[in-house]
Amino acid sequence: SCLQLGLQRFHGVCILGFNSAEWFIADIGAILAGGLAVGIYTTNSPEACHYVADNCSANILVVENHKQLQKILEIQHRLPHLKAIVQYGEELKEKRPNLYSWSEFMALGKDVPDAQLREVIKSQKPNQCCMLIYTSGTTGHPKGVMLSHDNLTWTAAVAGRFIMHSHDKEKQERVVSYLPLSHIAAQMADIWLPVTFGAQVFFAQPDALKGTLVDTLREVRPTVFLGVPRVWEKIEEKMKSIGAKSSSLRRKVASWAKGVGLQTNLKWMNGRSEVPVNFHIARHLVYNKVRKAIGLDRCTKCYTGAAPITRETLEFFLSLNIPVLELYGMSESTGPHTVSLPHAFRLTSCGREIPGCRTLIHKPDADGNGEICFSGRHVFMGYLNMEEKTKEAIDEDGWLHSGDLGKHDKDGFLYITGRIKELIITAGGENIPPVPIEDAVKDAVPLISNAMLVGDKAKFLAMLLTLKCNVNVETGEPGDDLTPEAVEYCQKLGSKATKVSEITGGKDKAVYAAIQKGISAVNERAVSNAQKVQKWVLLEKDFSIFGGELGPTMKLKRPEVARKYKEQIAQFYADAEPPA
Repeated sequence: SCLQLGLQRFHGVCILGFNSAEWFIADIGAILAGGLAVGIYTTNSPEACHYVADNCSANILVVENHKQLQKILEIQHRLPHLKAIVQYGEELKEKRPNLYSWSEFMALGKDVPDAQLREVIKSQKPNQCCMLIYTSGTTGHPKGVMLSHDNLTWTAAVAGRFIMHSHDKEKQERVVSYLPLSHIAAQMADIWLPVTFGAQVFFAQPDALKGTLVDTLREVRPTVFLGVPRVWEKIEEKMKSIGAKSSSLRRKVASWAKGVGLQTNLKWMNGRSEVPVNFHIARHLVYNKVRKAIGLDRCTKCYTGAAPITRETLEFFLSLNIPVLELYGMSESTGPHTVSLPHAFRLTSCGREIPGCRTLIHKPDADGNGEICFSGRHVFMGYLNMEEKTKEAIDEDGWLHSGDLGKHDKDGFLYITGRIKELIITAGGENIPPVPIEDAVKDAVPLISNAMLVGDKAKFLAMLLTLKCNVNVETGEPGDDLTPEAVEYCQKLGSKATKVSEITGGKDKAVYAAIQKGISAVNERAVSNAQKVQKWVLLEKDFSIFGGELGPTMKLKRPEVARKYKEQIAQFYADAEPPA
């Protein structure tokens, strides 16, 4: 059908929708027909969809429903290569030229001889690009990560064998597909590993992350499960709230079992093999019931990745005899680079390298911390039409620079210790470049001097803000008096304030309303909900070199600000949910 629509070699087939059989079929069909499979996040704005579709010279766009179709119709006139749009999730509400329902699309290929398709397949080479994963850049536009046939097939085969993924001839693995397929993690876990090993894939409901995922898990009882940290945290929160409501006897039994579970699992982690008698009892009384309640009673491999997870969450599940194993990698390494195994893991480590993959710790400091660099057949081809960015990522010796800081322990386990890049990775695994959002807020509210976005490992974004004030010329210390421009701006708003303390002390209504209005305007233009600023606070002093928040070139020292204002940041997340 793609060939019948005139899909050209190396042109994109963009797919915009929640996980489904049609998503997989469009993805694999695009590749076999010689195009590039390209996922687009369902939360993308029309503008963000346009960037991706235009960047990959898309010939075909596949959308789930009327809502997603509207985004494409808005930008269609600016996509010169577009030949057709296909809608799969619901019936078409309108007839338009070059707009097809899924059944119409599937029927198009009936007259194309198999020989024509076989010819296209035969012409493809292992080192040619077949897929693009768009990854957030630190500034502005996402980059199209080019992955080759060999990247996908080699990584899936080697990683699958390493994690002891069963072949369908022995025991068929069961997988639940719910994470966005535009992300490399779901591509590998839901499509390429199952294709390689013959696993059975079940699709969750589109509202999986809003609470229905556990129902799907209970129904499917998967044997392998990959959850981003936010998913594990949500399960933990739910279990804790149910536990708090149970009888005191039950709570005592659970608490005892968790103590046994944690101690036993930590001993196993350190190489001991004995199984204490009380562990058998705890398994019968608690662990088996807990696993059944969350649908993981058949799951032998529980994984987490795509964002950092806290030690508390790992220990919580370990105490219930559910080892949640961390893996680490990036889109540019076709997903996994290091993986933890049930018999070889360390708490807070991302495991060891997959066979055939190597790690270099670049320029390590005294503690052994340096930039983590990768090499292997899983390293990507480069960024589409971005030669300079590709050279920044892959050095002359072929090492892929991750932008993450880390170190190895004596047993070869890799630990991530920080980030060179400033990307914020939310608990949901979404990569958010802070600078464009901070700049937009400063732009929207001329009174704001400095803005720092926070939200790494958190459920939502929040922001620290400072006001424009006069600075002591000699010491460089920010004062309390507002700058003349700031005073003038306040007057326009109907505020009589002339000092920072007058605004922050009494929460000046006019100023606070203007800031909220500016932030709401920025949120309206956000690429996705995850990129919206949900809470903010006005600090009493502006950032400065004097105060330690700015470096010599006035560059924001993020870790320093986070440390200095940790109480204010903690306050954002003290009540768990963001405001409606």
